[in-house]
Amino acid sequence: MSIIVANGLTHHFGNEPALEGVDLVLDMGEHMAVLGDNGAGKTTLLRILATALRPTAGQLQIAGLDAFRERRRLRHYLGYVAHAPGLYPALSAAENLQFFCDLQDVARSRVQEVLDAVGLKMVAHRRSDQLSRGMQQRLAIGRAILHEPRLLILDEPDASLGPDAADLLMAMMRDKTVVLATHDHALANRLCPRTLVLRHGRSVGTATRLRVVQ
Repeated sequence: MSIIVANGLTHHFGNEPALEGVDLVLDMGEHMAVLGDNGAGKTTLLRILATALRPTAGQLQIAGLDAFRERRRLRHYLGYVAHAPGLYPALSAAENLQFFCDLQDVARSRVQEVLDAVGLKMVAHRRSDQLSRGMQQRLAIGRAILHEPRLLILDEPDASLGPDAADLLMAMMRDKTVVLATHDHALANRLCPRTLVLRHGRSVGTATRLRVVQ
């Protein structure tokens, strides 16, 4: 079953093209890495796939639904880790997750389970603005999996995670469909058997093994 079906995804910021006619089909359970230099269009593509940005042109279906007309119905289906952690600085790690539990109608009992899964149990009561950048990233990942989504959209989720980044992400990605953007080709090769390479907003090919494009 195809979870993501994208046709001709295009986005311009003013007169500047960020994405040009990208097509993509991703089946249930697939893990795909999106690769490319800075400015290649990776973040723009992931924001569109996460329904956080409406494309200038093109169509996107997620789980058989129009991703923008049915955006509310997809809220519980996908989890998104963006560049910024998106945390409330005055709230503790646990309070941040409790807030999102309430927002997403998830039982608060899920908080301790998630804190343990991302390795933050010992700092659960520390304010998020007092956490290291790596811990903040772990908390952002925890927030993204809090509601047990079936689709994960991850924009450089390995940022500042440290040497166990691959193991943590592998555990979070298990039994999910995943689109992951990263600059780390070795990490992409380990986590994702499929890749999409972008250059200047255009797809220059997909592969089932990592292809490094200079």
